Amino acid sequence: MSAETTPRSSDPRVARIVDAFETLTPADVPRLGEFYAADATFKDPFNAVRGVPAIQQVFAHMYVALDTPRFVIRDVIVQGDQCVLTWDFLFRFRRFRHEPQTVRGASHLKLDARGLITLHRDYWDVAEELYEKLPAVGALMRWLKRRANS
Repeated sequence: MSAETTPRSSDPRVARIVDAFETLTPADVPRLGEFYAADATFKDPFNAVRGVPAIQQVFAHMYVALDTPRFVIRDVIVQGDQCVLTWDFLFRFRRFRHEPQTVRGASHLKLDARGLITLHRDYWDVAEELYEKLPAVGALMRWLKRRANS
């Protein structure tokens, strides 16, 4: 599969979610309730929230803190009411004049009978994928990594 081709699920619930994540814009944040159950939980290395308004706040903050963030879904695995998406998260830091960045990770989603997300858990390595890319913190993280591996 080429880097430009998004895997499609034969499950229409999941295909709809994949499309929503890949085409998400700041204007879409108020519509996240169309994809998340009212009492859904969301957890990533920085957030642990419950409910659509809190999830909307996490995504809204992403657009404030980062320049041109977007998701590219790489793999889709579906089993029953659960799926795993692997993704690349592309962005630029707003506060630093940096090159485009990529964070690689995965999302575990649980869906209800209506196809709404009840659990969204993101997994990615904060040290390798983010901290090492920051100017001052990155140098320290890379030094610590070298020390730990020697």
